Amino acid sequence: MGNAESNTYQNHLSRFLPEEQSDIDGVFDTLSGLSGSAGAKNGKATKKTVTLAALQAYMREPLPEQMTVRLYNGMKSIDLTGKSSGLSEPIAKQQFVIFMSNLLKGNADEKITIIMRMISKTEGPVKGKQIQEFTEDLIASVVHVLSYRKELKGWSLENTRESGSGVKALASQLISELKLADGTKPVGLQLMETSFDQSVIEDWVYRIPQISVFLSVVIRQGLHVLHSVPDQTKDIVNLVPGCRGIKGRGLVSLFDIPSVIYINSHLPAELQHKWQLIFSSKLHGESFSQLCGHIVNKGPCIVILKDLDGYIFGGFASHSWEVKPQFQGDNRCFLFSVFPSLSVYTYTGYNDHYMYLNHGQQTMPNGLGMGGQHGYFGLWIDSDYGKGHSKAKPRCTTYNSPQLSAKEDFALDAMEVWAVGDLPESAGAKGKKSILDVDPETQALLEMAGKSRHSEGLREPIEEDEDDDN
Repeated sequence: MGNAESNTYQNHLSRFLPEEQSDIDGVFDTLSGLSGSAGAKNGKATKKTVTLAALQAYMREPLPEQMTVRLYNGMKSIDLTGKSSGLSEPIAKQQFVIFMSNLLKGNADEKITIIMRMISKTEGPVKGKQIQEFTEDLIASVVHVLSYRKELKGWSLENTRESGSGVKALASQLISELKLADGTKPVGLQLMETSFDQSVIEDWVYRIPQISVFLSVVIRQGLHVLHSVPDQTKDIVNLVPGCRGIKGRGLVSLFDIPSVIYINSHLPAELQHKWQLIFSSKLHGESFSQLCGHIVNKGPCIVILKDLDGYIFGGFASHSWEVKPQFQGDNRCFLFSVFPSLSVYTYTGYNDHYMYLNHGQQTMPNGLGMGGQHGYFGLWIDSDYGKGHSKAKPRCTTYNSPQLSAKEDFALDAMEVWAVGDLPESAGAKGKKSILDVDPETQALLEMAGKSRHSEGLREPIEEDEDDDN
């Protein structure tokens, strides 16, 4: 190896702490052992290398095979000699280290050659369809490896919606951000057939942080390397929030794991570490007073619902819900859709109609609403539980969201509310007064609605499933 090559290699090596270097050395030695190049043979030192077969054997369970092949192609893209090595040749130690350095510690410019080769084995521009396939493989690999390593923090493939459609939806959402040099964003079939050159992909990787975060997770958890080091960003630590309140209750959430990851990334940073189920129509009954009793004064929440046509959508409420005839919340609130497409819709600045909850009043609308205006909400659940609307012609004024439900006026199939971040002290401790004790007005309203005070669901204590973090 020449001096220039040696210096480049040393520069990459120096990005890693001594304990990280030994971690990388250990994985490479294991892989080269599987490759049959275990060092000295017949008295001659043999360069340790890693074959595709060895990488596949090592990662057979943690990662889907197509992602292992993509990682191998990425390693092969590291050019040590000035001429590309043949795809059949094994990976040298320098290629392995530079690959790790660029993808885990590098900027978009350093990552791009590797990512281009992971998208396509051949050099040159790549089609939108190839980028979609790469992104789907990447997201599916994140879900797979986190499940395999038991790093889903209380979520599981059993207690969430089937993740296949979620993988496709998140991939479609991320690649919809591809911008051509003239600033246009191709859509639909045009997007699939458009050729994108390296500079466009580099710009995309720079603007869309999920691509780098997902690659980092796949490498760290797939190779089981550098997965516990302190330099991990909050993006990785809080990629999946801890899940509380669903364990052992036989419930399958309306969320799939890709949508949990995507919606969580849009929450304020201080709320991304934990979600706790506080209301489910399947568990607590289909009743608006039950809903109010479970969600009032519980801190910021995510509301998600499914209409009878199968559309899944909801909103993030930045403040505790309060029963009152005024709008509440702030500009951190947003609406979102999960199915048939995954998108987040943030505030426009047009008005401050972020969130609204009212019950038992004759002069003002009774129900839960987000965005728009009375009688014309971006998302509305009527106090006559089971009915709702999502009105947007063409867009919700508060959040710029389209109609989220299949039909403008919809029938509700299921609903969940998740408290995000740490619960307020008044809500968290068992044995504290319930909201009915604290707020006599709410108690009176519920009794007027025929819901007696001793209703079990309304006084159900918050369950903290501590072992869900394991």
